[in-house]
Amino acid sequence: MPNLNILVVEDEEAIREMLAMVLEQAEFQVISAGSAEQAMQALADNRVDLIVLDWMLPGISGVELAKRLKNEPGFKELPIILLTARSEEEDKIRGLEIGADDYVTKPFSPKELVARIKAVMRRSGKLSESGQLSVGDLTLDTEQHRLMIGGRSLEVSPTEFRLMQFFMTNPDKVYSRTHLLDQVWGRSVYIEERTVDVHIRRLRKILATYGREELIQTVRGFGYRFSMAD
Repeated sequence: MPNLNILVVEDEEAIREMLAMVLEQAEFQVISAGSAEQAMQALADNRVDLIVLDWMLPGISGVELAKRLKNEPGFKELPIILLTARSEEEDKIRGLEIGADDYVTKPFSPKELVARIKAVMRRSGKLSESGQLSVGDLTLDTEQHRLMIGGRSLEVSPTEFRLMQFFMTNPDKVYSRTHLLDQVWGRSVYIEERTVDVHIRRLRKILATYGREELIQTVRGFGYRFSMAD
């Protein structure tokens, strides 16, 4: 199972804790929030691969939050599963029309939720049955811990593997050195920002062997971006 982060947004603490337990047992990394405001802060501080979002939240509702996220370029492609007690067809249609990727009605079984999450992840390209993540001719196999170009294995360190996994899961987006440190090394580890530059240079050197050093691009004044585009 790839290292995938799921943001659970649910105002009822008991349900939020139950969801976290279920998803952690399914080997997902879980970030929890009890309101739309907390969810936005979590999105600013963490890499999130999918949101499980309760329809009825205090203040800004879940459906309104989903609508706002789908209208923002940085979150437009972020998968969202709405979780609600509403079962009327018109409510389901409304949720899907504003951009939600799926809809789970309470009460639900943990197995159903996990299955729906995996299905959405597969459709979004973040998860495959084989545990492989592919972008163009570049393939990252999370089960065998291998990075390949056109089927040829690249010799990378565990840190460089995690860095490439983050880039391939989030293509065409610019990330600062600080953000990369938080997401790849972890916020609890103190490492200087120039450490990122060292690993970026090494990855480029490895990719250059196959004429693909341009995959990791420097965006002056901002940070780095992984992109298959020229």
